Amino acid sequence: MEDEDCPDLVPIDAGGEGETESSCSRKIPVTIITGYLGAGKTTLLNYILTEQHDKRIAVILNEFGEGSALEKSLAISQRGELYEEWLELRNGCLCCSVKFVSSYRDSGVKAIENLMQRRGKFDYILLETTGLADPGAVASMFWVDSELGSDIYLDGIVSVVDAKHGLQHLTEEKPEGLVNEASRQVALADLIIINKTDLVSEEELNKVRMCVRSINGLGKILETQRSRVDLSNVLDLHAFDSLSGISLQKKLEHLKTAHAHLDKGIITVTFEVPGNIKEENLNLFIQDLLWEKNMKDKTGHTMDIIRLKGLVSIQGKSHQVIVQGVHELYDLEETAVPWEEGEKRTNRLVLIGRNLDKEAIKEVFIATVMV
Repeated sequence: MEDEDCPDLVPIDAGGEGETESSCSRKIPVTIITGYLGAGKTTLLNYILTEQHDKRIAVILNEFGEGSALEKSLAISQRGELYEEWLELRNGCLCCSVKFVSSYRDSGVKAIENLMQRRGKFDYILLETTGLADPGAVASMFWVDSELGSDIYLDGIVSVVDAKHGLQHLTEEKPEGLVNEASRQVALADLIIINKTDLVSEEELNKVRMCVRSINGLGKILETQRSRVDLSNVLDLHAFDSLSGISLQKKLEHLKTAHAHLDKGIITVTFEVPGNIKEENLNLFIQDLLWEKNMKDKTGHTMDIIRLKGLVSIQGKSHQVIVQGVHELYDLEETAVPWEEGEKRTNRLVLIGRNLDKEAIKEVFIATVMV
């Protein structure tokens, strides 16, 4: 199906007959779909909205401008106020388009609040960002909005990369102080989909792989053509909750610090420190890193953390604690993974960002948090 084609629509009632108590009481996972202009995220969403996959997914499309035929058929905007109309597709999915009439946060929250009136008709929410959007800002609204958090939870961030033009976008140098949008989207992702692999040679594809991995050493990479993926790889990522503790533990054991694809590029650094740490001291370390931004590299540039993730051993806690951070927001949550008797307790952190100096960060970590 072409991007401009509009899926077949059927009427939808707001009443939600047939809803079960369990489907209305459990939290709904939200997956953020991001990707630079032309990467293929719209094709991915159109595929999800039209393919027969036996999953009930609500998709919120977000774009500037006139939009596609699909968007035009769904979006309603009057006198600068936001109105959205939820339409049910023949494969059981719901679809809505949101215009940026005010702020992304206001638009996105309103769309989700509108959607939650139809609980029981869907099991997943996919939220699309614009091609230039910062997915971290989108993710933050699920952390800071306690009312939203009672109904939904952030499942993960998916970034679509164009195999043909992605390397050009990811390595584009920006003026001092500006972040490369494509690199930031990859840096924040839990899953990176390299799309249009049929349009490049194996050598070209390998360069894209290496560039993506140098930016984000932690995210899973999928390769595809025409954005066709197995939805089991996109949904139920559990990237932001304690259920990710076991899989994260395995990843951290093999993760190595990457080298930047550009002198000022985004990189992944990781380090491990044995022993127990005090929770209040860990908070001080993270706040100094994310909020105060007091840490600098050898050239005097401020370290800019885009994504933080790790597993730590908190004094007095019997289970491993997962650390999650996106820009200035962070969270600590005890996982279901216990520390075994006699097991060597250790702390493993992964930081993705710019101007990162691994040894300097590790040195401050040891000086600040160790018991």
